Amino acid sequence: MTNNNIYFIANWKMYGDLKSINSIENVINLSKKIKYKKAKIIYCPPYTLLVQFVKKTNKTKINIGAQNCHTHQYYGAFTGSINAKMIKNTGTKFVIIGHSENRINGDTNKIINQKIRSSLKEKLKVIFCIGESLKEKKNKKTNLVLNQQIKNGLKNIKKLNKIIFAYEPVWSIGTGIIPKFNDLENQVKEIKIFIKKTYKVKNPIVLYGGSVNPKNISSLKEITSINGFLIGGASQNSKKFIDIIKKTIN
Repeated sequence: MTNNNIYFIANWKMYGDLKSINSIENVINLSKKIKYKKAKIIYCPPYTLLVQFVKKTNKTKINIGAQNCHTHQYYGAFTGSINAKMIKNTGTKFVIIGHSENRINGDTNKIINQKIRSSLKEKLKVIFCIGESLKEKKNKKTNLVLNQQIKNGLKNIKKLNKIIFAYEPVWSIGTGIIPKFNDLENQVKEIKIFIKKTYKVKNPIVLYGGSVNPKNISSLKEITSINGFLIGGASQNSKKFIDIIKKTIN
């Protein structure tokens, strides 16, 4: 892995209640140790827990992110929706956009672009997810799909210093299957080359997400092109999450 900062983003998805906030206490303690100062930890709980997580991590090095947001930047008649302005008002600093679970539920590249633009206007940092399906992979269309997702998602966006990219193969999320070592290393390099060439970004941050757990992290951390991980199920268990951080940093 890179010798720079390493990101550990915990995507809790639709899990968690008020009692579960106390489960991150050990992670907070870990983040205070100088040995793990390279670890950039970001918790992304459900909307209902954002304020409590912000309060819990106040005066720590841990940041909080939301899992999604509405396209509309201002208040309006969108029942059940949360926009970037509301997220920002909770003290949250990051937002995940473009996760494959939301793409499957109707988030097009155009919608994702609107969400990213709205989030950036509210000065939120964006965790921009990209990834190909198994069919697209088998048809050797991975690069084409990823490049289109990036170009369309970032349309009319010039400054990318507030964007973190997360490569999440759709076929890997929740399946326990991860890409082969060489395939993943080359793919992340391809993504970085495309971003550098297209947007003149000197050092793009690209994370990997998809069935990351304590058992496979020792192999994943050897991939030098990866800048960190977007972690789903394993992040909900503080012991597993800490194990992932320790095995990566040590």
